[in-house]
Amino acid sequence: MSVAVFENPKLTLRVLLRNPLSAIGLIIIALFLVWSLIEGSLQIIGSVTRHPSLGWVLLPHNPMAVNLAAGNEPPSFRYLLGTNAEGQDILSRILYAAPIDASVSIMTVLSAIVIGGLLGILAGYYGGWIDELISRITDAFLSIPGLILLLALTILIGSGYFQSMMALIIVWWPIYARLSRAQTLSIKSRYFIDSARLSGLGDFWILMRHVFPNIIDPVLAYATLDFGNVILTYATLGFLGIGIKPPTPEWGEMVSAGLNELPAYWWTSIFPGLVITIIALSFALVGDGLQDILVGRINY
Repeated sequence: MSVAVFENPKLTLRVLLRNPLSAIGLIIIALFLVWSLIEGSLQIIGSVTRHPSLGWVLLPHNPMAVNLAAGNEPPSFRYLLGTNAEGQDILSRILYAAPIDASVSIMTVLSAIVIGGLLGILAGYYGGWIDELISRITDAFLSIPGLILLLALTILIGSGYFQSMMALIIVWWPIYARLSRAQTLSIKSRYFIDSARLSGLGDFWILMRHVFPNIIDPVLAYATLDFGNVILTYATLGFLGIGIKPPTPEWGEMVSAGLNELPAYWWTSIFPGLVITIIALSFALVGDGLQDILVGRINY
């Protein structure tokens, strides 16, 4: 039996926690988001008050401090995940970079849902030339491999945190436009939509009261999977040198910088890559659990 997974979040959460894999994913995601919120808030406050040291007050070491005497130290009690060639603590840099990757993934997916969802609903509901125009634009974007389009956009708008996020949003919205359009097409022919029209309800209220609530479940379930995809893609941009510039740490850039140290100093690249994999996999596990509930493979 198919269910609306977001109508009763507490019940959905209870069902997910009964699945060991989904439960592990939820715990990791919760820790990741809570830490990112706390650490990100400290970084913002430190930037506003011109006391950047607030950004690493909860960290074992200053993530930007260079200490050549401690360069490439292996994992130890002092440096749990070791240090890089500049003597910077790997663990501190991973923790410091968490809010960056979290904010990019959240802003990208939410923006893509708003832009793509709105266009997809309009295309599916009204059809005709509106559907044709939006569908052709969507197809044009989706016909280009995402990473190639991202690289082209960064050449046009430049590299950096905000530029990379803008490029990701431009690449990501067509996916949600197509998904929202497909869901709207299946809903608009149902009897309750005809009843709403016959009752004199305008298009705006039909969309808000009947169409949107019925497409939000599959869209948000897919979005949960997609957070991990965005993190992987943003890490790829950092790996290619397109993103936040050093000395500010970023997971993908850390993996790239550590490649030159392999295999002798494996920890400089392996640990950041492992964190990226774990976070992306956790979102995938939770997203799969929501999909299973949605299509009825797991019942309440």
